[in-house]
Amino acid sequence: MRFLSRLLVFCFLAWLTCHAARRPNFVIFLADDISWNDLGCYGHPTMQTPNIDALAAEGLRFNNAYLTISSCSPSRCSLITGRYPHNTGAPELHTNMPAGHALFPELLKNDGYYTVISGKHHMGKNANPAFTKISGGKGPGREKDWVELLAKRPQDKPFFCWYASTDAHRSWQFDDTAPKYSPGEVIVPPYFVDSEKTREDLTGYYHEVSRFDRYIGDVTKELRRQGVLDNTVIIVMADNGRPLPRCKTRLYDSGIKTPFVVHYPAGIKPAVTDSIISTIDISATVLELAGVERDARIQGRSFQPLFKNPKATTRTVAFAEHNWHVYKNHERMVRMGDWLYIKNSYPNQQNLCVEAYKAGTGEDLWERFEEGELNDAQLNIFRNPCPREELFQVSKDPEQLTNLATSGKHDHILKEARRLLNLWIVQTGDTLPTNPTPHRDAPPNMPPKSRKGWRHGEMPGAAAGAQRINHPGPVKPKIRI
Repeated sequence: MRFLSRLLVFCFLAWLTCHAARRPNFVIFLADDISWNDLGCYGHPTMQTPNIDALAAEGLRFNNAYLTISSCSPSRCSLITGRYPHNTGAPELHTNMPAGHALFPELLKNDGYYTVISGKHHMGKNANPAFTKISGGKGPGREKDWVELLAKRPQDKPFFCWYASTDAHRSWQFDDTAPKYSPGEVIVPPYFVDSEKTREDLTGYYHEVSRFDRYIGDVTKELRRQGVLDNTVIIVMADNGRPLPRCKTRLYDSGIKTPFVVHYPAGIKPAVTDSIISTIDISATVLELAGVERDARIQGRSFQPLFKNPKATTRTVAFAEHNWHVYKNHERMVRMGDWLYIKNSYPNQQNLCVEAYKAGTGEDLWERFEEGELNDAQLNIFRNPCPREELFQVSKDPEQLTNLATSGKHDHILKEARRLLNLWIVQTGDTLPTNPTPHRDAPPNMPPKSRKGWRHGEMPGAAAGAQRINHPGPVKPKIRI
């Protein structure tokens, strides 16, 4: 009898091990504040990211992966729920995600996965049930325990790791784990001032991007050592664009488009795809790969067909939003085909972001602005009023420097962009608050503003009960242009 009991236990454990081996593992590397083209695999000539580049060379590199918002905490809450920010109830910076969402790591956990988060959390306590193990991370970028956590994982379960660094968030922290760059190696975007101060500032950003890459390499080596690399889906991405003017919080590609690499030798052949995806689609994709049913509350749709056919289409449009991030804002974006359209509900103010003006690059822009030395691209952050509508042809204007909305030659495209955006607004319950969250801080170069009595106002979507709306919005609409 004892022998039979032991045999049954042995068979059950063997079945668990075999079952775990058949199901893919997942590691999501989530950078903090890195723009999509600041990696070697996206053509950056001096940025050293050899480990991400290797994953891209062996996997699938996405050229058109769009975030739902370019702001830290709402981006992460959107990612873990597979919902648009105004549908999560946490669409503004430093708002905790309400309870009651379907968190895709929790769905994995409930189906037998070991789930761990290490590094930057920033979603609130209601995200904690999604994870078996929670770590604040170690080191200046919070990446130093990633390998240790992987080495100590249970061996009889498939695993999901949410590895979120604080690289490359201000303020810069240098160490010996990544290359240090000289100002001469920096590539200055056209909307910054090409000066020694800007170049010196950007060397810190470059260093932290490379440090993020270094720890991805360490984890990849550990996965290989454990013999599970081929059956592990690795995703490399960021939560929003670089923490610099006209990038973080903004809806241009410099802020809202994320680097996105998927490495999965068991299911992907090396390729590059130009197909549009949204980061709300990650949840549905991971669940499909794991064989776990997608919860009806998840608005995203799987992009797994792109693994077999990079030219396939899983969505024809992507939508994004810009809400309060220290300063009051309400912008909405739609990317459709080769066109990117932005609608600004508060054009009669500067489009401000606190991270963009603290040091170096931002300081230089403000100094040159006061001296009247900026060109049109560099004046973007100073416009007051701002354009109510912006339209860009992405292939001809990759930095989105020339607004075609008022040219008079693209009215049919404007009409279609407005139609799709309005459809998304109605279907997903987005709203413009009547009592919006006000500026918390004074604009740069203005007298300081007291934070006493400051509080969040009405959230976008609250008036329409957007937390209870599960409609995905347009996914593959026929585009009439």
